[in-house]
Amino acid sequence: MLQIRHYRLQDVAALSRDWLALQAKADVTFFLSWHWIGSWLSTYHPNAIVVEACVDGAICGLGVLVYQTETRHRLLRSRVLRLHQTGCVHKDQIWIEYNGWLTHAADAEHICQQMSSYVCNQLGQWDEFMLGAIEPEQARKIADAGRLHWHERWAAPCFGVDLNAIRQQHQHYLPTLSYNTRYQIRRSERFYLQQGAVRLQRPTSTEQALQWFDDIGPLHIRRWGAGPGQSGFANPLFVDFHRDLIEKCWAEGDVDLIALYAGDSHIATFYNLIYQNRVYFYLSGIEPVSDNKQKPGLLGHSLCIEHYMKLGYDFYDFMGGNERYKAQLGAWHGRLVQVSLQKRRLKFTFEKIGRLVKRMMQGPRELQGQMHD
Repeated sequence: MLQIRHYRLQDVAALSRDWLALQAKADVTFFLSWHWIGSWLSTYHPNAIVVEACVDGAICGLGVLVYQTETRHRLLRSRVLRLHQTGCVHKDQIWIEYNGWLTHAADAEHICQQMSSYVCNQLGQWDEFMLGAIEPEQARKIADAGRLHWHERWAAPCFGVDLNAIRQQHQHYLPTLSYNTRYQIRRSERFYLQQGAVRLQRPTSTEQALQWFDDIGPLHIRRWGAGPGQSGFANPLFVDFHRDLIEKCWAEGDVDLIALYAGDSHIATFYNLIYQNRVYFYLSGIEPVSDNKQKPGLLGHSLCIEHYMKLGYDFYDFMGGNERYKAQLGAWHGRLVQVSLQKRRLKFTFEKIGRLVKRMMQGPRELQGQMHD
């Protein structure tokens, strides 16, 4: 029989042991591995509670929740429960994707349903359960378990490249792209070849990987800006989180940095997360260009994708975002949402009416990715 309890997180080392043991039996992404969760806890130290599911004394489900009171429209106060996030913008800028419960793969759907029901019916006083970024199918299971109202705050398509499928067809990556995209990549490569051989390079040590990550910062800030909610490199906690991640994961090969050079000239550096033979593109730092023939992002990604395919990886995931280059280089493979699952409250009814009126007065929003790109 499935038994569920919750407790205040005090012993992170004990949770680490439990998480790692369950992680080995789960089918999850990098973002639900202890790499991400452990660095999140050690960097931000959230005042959190753990939800734990067991069968015959063996842990089969885990999740870390954080309470936060949110004020919207100056009047509406809501007690918000968040999964693997804090509700503080500068702490959540790392932007978890493929969120959800960590569950034993053998009975994941049932465990997820029961843990969600427990949170909805047994866990304290809250008004809405915030989930993001999560696959809508997973969020629906949680919503259905508690009969919660669905309010979608953000949504974006996911694009990626099935490296295994290309490899099985004995193909290279470039011929799988459209004529126009291939032309742009080849023209860009010819342009950079004037400066010397185009090549990829990786750090040779953890210390060098950390330095390369730091070197991305000025380029990323130049592109995205240094204001609140813009480049994460302007946020010291964002930088601390990823430096912690690199220090813990570089030796195991679970994070990667790849620099693109033309001769001795640096063109771009790409920072990727790796888990269960899947590569997740997280962010890049690209040198400014002066000619529209230069497509350093397209060229760099295409070379990285070919590189990872030759190494035997299964998938190159651009994750959530509607940026054009993701659709050019990858195929649609899903969708991510940030969703508020709300209990029946009169204040939410009024808020919904306000949103509908506002939406009628404004045009549709363009879906965008996160500033970590």
